[in-house]
Amino acid sequence: MTRLSTALRGLVTTVAALLAVTTVPAAAQAAPDPKAPEDFVALRSVDPTIIEEMRYVTPHNFVGERIDGYRQPLCILTRPAAEALHRAQTRLLRQGYSLKVYDCYRPQRAVDHFVRWAEDLGDQAMKAEFYPNVDKTRLFEDGYIAAKSGHSRGSTVDLTLVRLPAQPTRPYHPGQPLVPCFAPQDERFPDNSVDMGTGFDCFDTLSHTLDPRVQGAQRANRLLLKNTLEDVGLVNLPEEWWHFTYKPEAYPDTYFDFPVSARSLTGRH
Repeated sequence: MTRLSTALRGLVTTVAALLAVTTVPAAAQAAPDPKAPEDFVALRSVDPTIIEEMRYVTPHNFVGERIDGYRQPLCILTRPAAEALHRAQTRLLRQGYSLKVYDCYRPQRAVDHFVRWAEDLGDQAMKAEFYPNVDKTRLFEDGYIAAKSGHSRGSTVDLTLVRLPAQPTRPYHPGQPLVPCFAPQDERFPDNSVDMGTGFDCFDTLSHTLDPRVQGAQRANRLLLKNTLEDVGLVNLPEEWWHFTYKPEAYPDTYFDFPVSARSLTGRH
């Protein structure tokens, strides 16, 4: 074989390799993220006065890291649920309170993340705050973790009350000492909400909305939240004082997986 033919063959091989490099990724690109249905909205577009402290986009949650699918600190809900919160907020503002949401629509990929975490019994980094009295082997059996969540249907929200004027909440720093979520309010992680007896996402029976051990101002605060929201169509989950679902649900049997981001709400058809 001549030097020229050898050089030509090398050139052809190089060109073919370059073509492969430039064409394979395009063919192997992942499918685009799904979009939200048209009747899903950003809560702030319906009521910008409601405080949003989206916990799962931060490491301050029972997993200890940002949860899959949470790309922006944004509350997304079906429009009827968002409008119900607006009606509740209007009433509460007149009484000197504001709603504060911790979580709204939750993609299925986030629920899958919770399940993987619950199955990893060696990861108990956040136990001291969120489930100090619960053995991690019981999280499924006791109902704290499940393979499906009503949040993924778009009409469920986790929220609390804040006395106005709202004070800033000190940011969480990973690795800081953890305090049980049912400790007295001035001892547990500081939150600018009213005292509900436990923090958000506290895996403990004290989180049951009407637990008889919760009395006084704590019980009154829970009932103010519960009664106000139920008056506008949001039903409380008895095991979690912070968990409410608007009824009737727009999608009672559908579990969505579009990411929590503004992009999920744009370019829809």
